[in-house]
Formats: sequence, structure tokens, C-alpha cells
Amino acid sequence: MTKAPWIATGVASPTPINADRIELMQTFVRIVEAGSLSAAAQQLGTTQPTVSRRLQALERSLGSRLLQRSTHAMKLTEEGERCFTGAKALLASWEAFEADLRGTGDEPAGTLRVIVPHAFGQEQLVYPLATYLNAYPQMTVEWLLHDHTPDFIADGIDCAIQVGDIVDPDVVAIRMGEIPRIVVAAPSLLGDAPVPAHAAELARYPWLALHTFYRNEITLTHAQSGIAHRLSLKPRMSTDSLYALRSAAISGLGVCAGSAWLLNEDIASGKLVQIARDWHAAPLPVSVVYPYARYYPAKLRTFIEIMRAAMPKTLSIGR
Repeated sequence: MTKAPWIATGVASPTPINADRIELMQTFVRIVEAGSLSAAAQQLGTTQPTVSRRLQALERSLGSRLLQRSTHAMKLTEEGERCFTGAKALLASWEAFEADLRGTGDEPAGTLRVIVPHAFGQEQLVYPLATYLNAYPQMTVEWLLHDHTPDFIADGIDCAIQVGDIVDPDVVAIRMGEIPRIVVAAPSLLGDAPVPAHAAELARYPWLALHTFYRNEITLTHAQSGIAHRLSLKPRMSTDSLYALRSAAISGLGVCAGSAWLLNEDIASGKLVQIARDWHAAPLPVSVVYPYARYYPAKLRTFIEIMRAAMPKTLSIGR
């Protein structure tokens, strides 16, 4: 029998096993990427003893120890490093082979793990998500609400929808649109004074900061002339939650710049007033982000297609 190219010569003969070799390699790759047997078990939807047995079966099959484990650490052996590289390449080729045999129009099935922005993912993005799940009844989705940059490998994430600039060069980022931002305040904060019309007038009011996107300063741009005005801020309140920002503004604690899709309903009801109406903070780009790979499964490709098609309408809600 010809040995796999990543197995060193001079090792013990492989022990015959009945387990599926592909499954064993998938488990090994997940262990390495997740960083522990317990994390791999959670991502694979199985138990730690099962993951441990699969690892042992693969090591017996290959006649090499792949991992050195202690109570607090896990490290790849030299053979494990070669096995990990070879297994990832083999699994990618196998997935491409399966896809080719089934055809590109294969019905998506399985589970898709997606990280979405906390506020945007609770409301606007749920509508295209429903379209996706209704179109593909064999799919399930883990819809994870986070505003931090995802660790695709460690967290077992298929893709993320992110608001803001993408700076990671190791991911694919497809821009789907932009979120307009407007400046608002509660009527109680404005009192009987005229509604401010120029960005410079906003300096006299207390401010609230959404420190994900602005903290101690913000630049507002005039829609017609393109003139920019920078405001230095000393926020009374700073938060990473768009909902908390909105609630604080409604309570009259300060002026804020936020997403139009969330604030326009409160403007219509009179809870908030749009101020300096011709001045806007820079719109926030929305992108779908996922790691580079030689092959992308149908469940991911179709999700991206539906999100891209729905995003213009999604972003226009509440304008």
C-alpha cells in the first residue's frame, strides 16, 4: 500500500480500521483549528470522548502520533504538522470532487454558522435570512449576534456580515451596500430653540458616542456642497450598542449619529428630531466576509447570493 505523502518512512505499519478515513481527517483538522478536543467536539456536534477516539483511530491508521497533549497545552508533532497540511489539501479536493459529481445546482443542506452585527442582525438581516431558509428547507442556520471581528477558524464560522471597513487581508470581503447615518436628538434636549441647521451648531450640545465608529470626534459632510465639518466631542455616554445609543438619545441625554434604518421610525413618531438635516456622518459599508478557500459549498454560495440580492431593499427600509 502506498503511504500518504505526509507520513514519514520507518514508522510502524498502519493498523486496519473500519472508520471512515475522511471523517477521521475532518475531525483531526477541526481539533487543530479549534485548539482543543472539547472545542472541536462542540463545533462538530459530538462529544469529547468521540473526538478523542477518532484522533486515536487516525494515529493508529497512520502509525504516527500527531498531537502531544498535556493538561494545559496541545502541540502538533512533526508528523502532525505534515498530516495537517496534507489533510486540509485532501479534504478540499474531496469537497470539490463531490461538488463536481453532484453538480453546481446541488440543493444546499446542513448547517451554516453566521456572525452578524448585534443590532442589524436582530432586525434588518432577519428578513433575507427568512428568504434563505424558506428557499432551502434542508438548511439550518446558527445566527450569532456579535460586533467583534470573527475568528473564522477557531469559532467554526462559515461567514460574517460586518458593518464598517474590512482591514483583514486574509479574507474575502464582498461589499453589499452602505448604511446611511443621520444626527438626531430628543425634543426635550432641544427645548424651544430652533432646530440646528448647521453642523457647527451641534458643538453646544452634549453628545453620545457609539464607540464602535466614533468616540472623541466625528466629521459631518454637507450633502449638497461636500463641505466637511469636524466636531470634537466629550461624550456624556459612550456605548458599543446601537440600541443603547438610541434609548439614551430618546431620554434626552445627548445628540448622536446613528443608522437611519433604526432612527427614522422614532423621528416619525416624534420621539427624536433629525437635526442638521443636510449634514451626514459617512455611511457605513456592509460586507459579507469569509475565509479564502479552494472550494465554497453550495450552502455558502446561495446564502451570499440571497443576501446580495436582498441588501439594497434591506438598507432602504427606514430611510
